[in-house]
Amino acid sequence: MANKRKYHHGNLKQALVDAGLEILEEAGLAGLSLRACAERTGVSHTAPKNHFGNMSGLLTAIAARGYQQLAQTMQKGLDADATRSRKSDAALQGYVEFAVTHPALFELMFSRHRTNSDDPNLLELAGQCFAILRDVSEGLVWEWSDAPDAALRAQMMHWSLVHGFAQLSASGKLNKDSMKHLGILDIFPQFEYRA
Repeated sequence: MANKRKYHHGNLKQALVDAGLEILEEAGLAGLSLRACAERTGVSHTAPKNHFGNMSGLLTAIAARGYQQLAQTMQKGLDADATRSRKSDAALQGYVEFAVTHPALFELMFSRHRTNSDDPNLLELAGQCFAILRDVSEGLVWEWSDAPDAALRAQMMHWSLVHGFAQLSASGKLNKDSMKHLGILDIFPQFEYRA
């Protein structure tokens, strides 16, 4: 394997996650295994089990890193005083950009049966992404603004629309000539926010 490197010192757990991310980018989920990560890192085939227990443990750690990267991408280019509208645009564009750039990782992150969905680190990092969507959903002026659960409805609307668009984009379904020039901001409703 061209990218094989010997592991010498430091954080082996981190190195194995890094190797897993590289393999995902190159070969997708089908090419990812404990053995492949061990080989890529230059350690024994049993080393990953010492840190992750099994494949699900490794995939959970990789998915957690994905959520960390997603949150960063959703806030890319924002100033501290960015308006909520600007934060919304950045979050939506970042979400789609991440899915298109890292389709195998994106698929893993939302896979129901590949990860340990109750892992505290995974939950914390996924929660950071959803907190961004929750923030850009606060104070939205739309037909449900006066509902008792208006913020929840707005958050679900944001997430449903952006996730659907991201998934369709990552799978190439929106690459048709008549669609490929349209981004998420071209189809997402432009809302006002309460002061």
